[in-house]
Amino acid sequence: MKTTAAVVREAHGDLTIEELDLDALRPTEVRVRMVATGVCHTDAVVRDQIYPTPLPAVLGHEGAGVVDAVGDAVSTVAPGDHVVLSVNRCGQCRNCLEGAGTYCESLYALNFGGRRGDGTTAFTDASGAQISSHFFGQSSFATYSIADERAVVKVPADVPLELMGPLGCGIQTGAGAVMNTLQPRAGTSIAVFGAGAVGLSALLAAVAVGCGRIIAVDVNPQRLELARELGATDVVDARDGDVAARIRELTGDGVDFALETSGRSDVLRQAVDALAVRGVAGVVGAQAPGTETAFETGLSMTRGWSLKMIIEGDSIPQVFIPRLIELWRQGRFPFDKLVQSFPFAQINEAFAASERGEVVKPIVVFDA
Repeated sequence: MKTTAAVVREAHGDLTIEELDLDALRPTEVRVRMVATGVCHTDAVVRDQIYPTPLPAVLGHEGAGVVDAVGDAVSTVAPGDHVVLSVNRCGQCRNCLEGAGTYCESLYALNFGGRRGDGTTAFTDASGAQISSHFFGQSSFATYSIADERAVVKVPADVPLELMGPLGCGIQTGAGAVMNTLQPRAGTSIAVFGAGAVGLSALLAAVAVGCGRIIAVDVNPQRLELARELGATDVVDARDGDVAARIRELTGDGVDFALETSGRSDVLRQAVDALAVRGVAGVVGAQAPGTETAFETGLSMTRGWSLKMIIEGDSIPQVFIPRLIELWRQGRFPFDKLVQSFPFAQINEAFAASERGEVVKPIVVFDA
């Protein structure tokens, strides 16, 4: 069948809206009619080839839509089901079997490789050329796309699919880093470095679990004001002095937890330096492969701090996304305050608005 997709053909290039041929389903695949999809920083990182998914490609990895058809071996969803699409995994390696699928041994190949295991793609253009597909198991920048079953999460039919897509990556990454990985107890302190979609989702999670002091750090005054509105007890403008020193002044000895979401080594060092004794720093901000960060290691021995690298909020999407939806229903996780919608035809403007810092989380909505 035909599908209309946003294709990136060269590094740093705009996405072009093209009609493509969509391949037949394999036994473990699901065809989804997309209703909406979030635009994530990782899409921009791959567009710019910092992570080298083969181009040309259809990106998009925060899809939400309705199941159109399923392969013969699919058992978890059926045509007509409402779904959110998330990260893919093999389900067979040791980490997957231990419930740590975000550290799947085939994570990069399955999510960034642009091909099925047999080397084929789901998309071909008018000339017959292959277009990379299965980005994060889904390639959701298309009106219809084919997703691997393990990337598909069934959601209640009465929640708005126009809103739900970012739960598949950015929102679950920030919230999961707090709820699944750091697991702060009620009354403890946390500093979130970066007030973008991931950082503010982490902040919302910190509010939901009852952190006593929640500090947001950013360079954008509007984002810091939004952080206050969402529940931050304190905000720190990173342009104004020594960030770690200011956090220690606010807390006495530093924070119990710090989460770095910006993908900058200097910010990660600030997060670590802001920790209290036995504090824990988490990292979700993606940096270019080979990037290094220097830490003080002499006196650090006496402080007992630890560092945790986190992918996708250490989530099992089929378990965690429904939990976030329930918290949203209860008014305890208002991630809808982070989003702004764009028509599919304006997908490049959605990227640009995010890069300019004007929109926290863009969502591209397809025509009905």
